[in-house]
Amino acid sequence: MRRARITDQTQLESRNLRTPRAAAVAGIIFAVLLITALVLLRVSSPPRTSEAGAWLASPGNRAELAIALNLVPFAGIAFLWFIGVLRDRIGDREDRFFATVFLGSGLLFVAMLFVAAAVAGATIAAAGSGLPGTDVLVLSRNVTGSLLNVYAMRMAAVFTLTTVNIARRTRIVSSWLIYAGLACAVVLLIGIGISPWVELVFPAWILALSLEILVIRGRAAAAPTAAAAPAGE
Repeated sequence: MRRARITDQTQLESRNLRTPRAAAVAGIIFAVLLITALVLLRVSSPPRTSEAGAWLASPGNRAELAIALNLVPFAGIAFLWFIGVLRDRIGDREDRFFATVFLGSGLLFVAMLFVAAAVAGATIAAAGSGLPGTDVLVLSRNVTGSLLNVYAMRMAAVFTLTTVNIARRTRIVSSWLIYAGLACAVVLLIGIGISPWVELVFPAWILALSLEILVIRGRAAAAPTAAAAPAGE
């Protein structure tokens, strides 16, 4: 009977430990893909809108942009998975208000990211068959930039703030990540126009959060094994 209870408890602990690992893996995949996409996007496109048509004439630039845009859907899928497993990790401790803002801001971030990628992808497809007019390229670039910088990154800031509040209440991560998340949210809210590279702050914070969850999961998995060793002897 005792052995059966120990077996049931071990199975329950194993089930509970899968969720943090899944969240960590999804967060790491999202961060790596989004960082790669944003870096390729910034490197392959010029910073000035006066060069709207010339840079698209290069097949190399179009190829880099195509790779970046093809990574965006997979980054969004990984982010949705990250949201789902993180909410499962929080469980009954989740507050309805923060849960609503957390889920809503995350979904809006992914939606804005997808729309921005779709607009940029349509522009690249049009440039492949013949360079569009300068006005069209400038409009497409401004729409893509607004969706990504003004809206998507603001939603990322709101998502970070709610995640920080949830983490602070439930104590699922270290305190330094909470302060780093607050700094990340402030930078995304008021500093996104200073430099386009500020966008990398959000996936970098998600990467740090995911690694933290993975480390906590590893420690939690090692603890029952160490506790059970004297009993087996």
